[in-house]
This record gives sequence, C-alpha cells and structure tokens, in this order.
Amino acid sequence: MAQDITPGRGDVFLVIDVQNDFCPGGALAVPHGDAVVPIINRLAGGFEHVLFTQDWHPREHTSFASSHSGRQPFETIEVAYGPQTLWPDHCVQDSEGAAFHPELDAARAELIIRKGYDPAIDSYSAFYENDRTTATGLTGYLRTRGFERVFMAGLATDFCVNFSAVDAAREGFAVVVIEDACRAIDLDSSLAAAKAQMAEAGAALVASSALAV
Repeated sequence: MAQDITPGRGDVFLVIDVQNDFCPGGALAVPHGDAVVPIINRLAGGFEHVLFTQDWHPREHTSFASSHSGRQPFETIEVAYGPQTLWPDHCVQDSEGAAFHPELDAARAELIIRKGYDPAIDSYSAFYENDRTTATGLTGYLRTRGFERVFMAGLATDFCVNFSAVDAAREGFAVVVIEDACRAIDLDSSLAAAKAQMAEAGAALVASSALAV
C-alpha cells in the first residue's frame, strides 16, 4: 500500500477495546497495551468518523475460567460453538476494568459497539459473536452510512483486532490495520498466525506513519 494514505469521507476509524482491563494493571493486561492510547488519539483527529468497541461481560461469563470448576485461565475448552479460550474475569459490566482507558479520547466516538454481553457466547469480533452467526449490527450500520474502508487499531492484535479485520474484509469492506496502534497478547505464537490470517483475508497492515493525518 502506498505511503501517505489520506482518510476520506468513505473511511471510518474503528478503535477496539482500549479498556482498563486490557492495559497494564488490568485483569487481562496486554503487554504495553496503554502505548496505543497516544497514537490512537493522534490518528482519530484525522478521521471524520470514529467508532469504538467495548468488551462488556456479565459476571460468570462462559469465557471466564472462574465459571468452570477446576479450570485455569488460558486453558481451552469445547463449548457449543467450538473451542473457547478461558480468560481471567475481565471487563465486567459497569466495572472500572470495563471502562475505557482514562487518557483515551472517548468523546470522539460517535458509536460504541458493546460485545460479549451474552453470558453463553464470547465475542472477539466487532461484527460477529464467536458463534459466527450472531451479528452485532455493525455491518448494517457501516453500509447504511456509506462507509467503504475501515481503519482499525486497539487491543489485542491477535484476538479482537484480528477477528474484526477478517470479518470486515469478508463483509466486503477494505480494511487497514494500523500495526503500531495495536498490541498483542501473543499466546502460543498467536500474533504471527493473526497477521497471516489478516493478510490472507485482504487486510493491509501498515504503520501509523503511512497515514497523512
């Protein structure tokens, strides 16, 4: 992709899960997760349209290891929709951990998509829950508003950003993932696998310096 990408009226900036529990000191901290905040704040100023996602789990969510006797975080179990990684309790509704990072300019968000609120289904993607059939409604929103290209940043590269990028591409949107505005968990080489999946889906992976904002 050429340098000096200039966002236009058909573009939207999707900021994924920049929440306290995914930042240092949080229940499911992504290494250096807070480093994305100043980059995202700077980039957001170059877009007319900015959307956020927010992980929003009820207590005793099925993705929490604490909901399964004898299980530990980062183990994998089988659920109705397939393999499920078990996580520490995180982003519980109305908790401080679920709030956006305090230095994130959340006032720029014209829409916040909350996901993971069904107690029986985890949700990584901004477009579909992990059963791969339950839609969040974001596709319809983007099409109705006439957006054609989605720029993505946030946490974590190898999970929610990856799933969102792949789904956006499959829904027919051009996708640009801003790599240095993301951070990864990198669980068992999941970052390399995620990059390969995004590239295969047609998403472009670029540095923030490539954007003329």
